Amino acid sequence: MMEQRTSRPMSASGLILALLAAGSVLLAGCTRDTDDLEAYIEEIHARPAQALDPVPEPEPARSHRYPDFDIRDPFAQLSFAEPDDETEDVADGPSPDRDRAREPLERFELDSMRMTGILEQDGQRWALIRDPGGTIHRVQEGNYLGQNHGEIQQITEQRVDVLELVPAQEGGWREREASLTTRE
Repeated sequence: MMEQRTSRPMSASGLILALLAAGSVLLAGCTRDTDDLEAYIEEIHARPAQALDPVPEPEPARSHRYPDFDIRDPFAQLSFAEPDDETEDVADGPSPDRDRAREPLERFELDSMRMTGILEQDGQRWALIRDPGGTIHRVQEGNYLGQNHGEIQQITEQRVDVLELVPAQEGGWREREASLTTRE
């Protein structure tokens, strides 16, 4: 009859000893002589510092003003809205006052702002307008807002009526009515 040989499982302490032995053999192969690397690093640190070249002066930026005729300003917002039949497109009609100081709300498109409420005191009425950044501005009739030279004509409890000046297709300017309303 043949004898059956049975293998016994390795004990925990034997397993640990085997792993330690394998680890020490692997780590022994990782040691190298790094004397040449350390000598090179010391040589680099011993070199004298070299002066840097001075930074060249930048060229001043050239300014360009787009004329009010013939060439469209590439940074101006395009409008594909149909012209209103009610207003006349006359070249010698209304025109924006270019010498007037711009107001803070003239940086934003009219449709990006919202009327959030009104204030009234001693017969004076102000509208509260929220710009795209979330800042609330207090405006009254005669103030300007929007990028189309929009002047506030009337403030009611429900809306702010604005009269804008937009470029006419034949040249010149034409008036266009617009409004900001409260959201319900």
